[in-house]
Amino acid sequence: MAHLSRRSFLLSAGAVAASTVWLRSGLAVAATITPGDADVLLVIDVQNCFLPGGSLAVADGDKIVPVINALATRFHNIVVTQDWHTPGHVSFASAHPGAKPFSTTKLAYGDQVLWPDHCVQGTAGADLSAGLKLPTAQLVIRKGYHHEVDSYSAFNEADGTATGLAGYLKERGIRRVFAVGVATDFCVCFSAIDARKAGFEAFVVDDACRGIDAEGSLAKAWTAMTAAGVQKIVSADIA
Repeated sequence: MAHLSRRSFLLSAGAVAASTVWLRSGLAVAATITPGDADVLLVIDVQNCFLPGGSLAVADGDKIVPVINALATRFHNIVVTQDWHTPGHVSFASAHPGAKPFSTTKLAYGDQVLWPDHCVQGTAGADLSAGLKLPTAQLVIRKGYHHEVDSYSAFNEADGTATGLAGYLKERGIRRVFAVGVATDFCVCFSAIDARKAGFEAFVVDDACRGIDAEGSLAKAWTAMTAAGVQKIVSADIA
């Protein structure tokens, strides 16, 4: 997870602007896409802690697993991310005496949302969903593993430190990133926006994601992503 100043960016995002090929139910979408060698499916944080029954569960998070598995058969390149926190991680409310989950505190890199303990290294909660079937997955990016720094994005830690994913994808000749996973309005959103900042085309496959939608955060995330040039599609748009 990341710090509140990044979340505040969602809340203050500007007007939506995007080019469209055609419209479905008023939402901007791209034409049908056939993935090739320059495309990657980025599977974000489909871990037990974020699925029903987990300590930071996203509603209906389990329902995206079969959608992701179907998409995985169409991609030659797949990268997976994993939240991978130390015990007592700085982003945990339990690490701050008297603090409650979902409150905030000030850290060296900015305001930090304090979360329930989740995705602790080596625990069952940090495991990827056993239902995932990703036969061509080539890389797992672990994020939030520094004890004193949190992260949402697959591309950058909360203090701005690069994870190395952008360099890896560029070395592989990847030009387009297709993001799926949880949560749409946090880790998926920041990963997609950072993909754009790194120079990639970025797509979020809406029905292969689930959001938290706290106080309208989902709509605000889509406003921010669209303003950044992220394209919203559904799995049926990928041939």
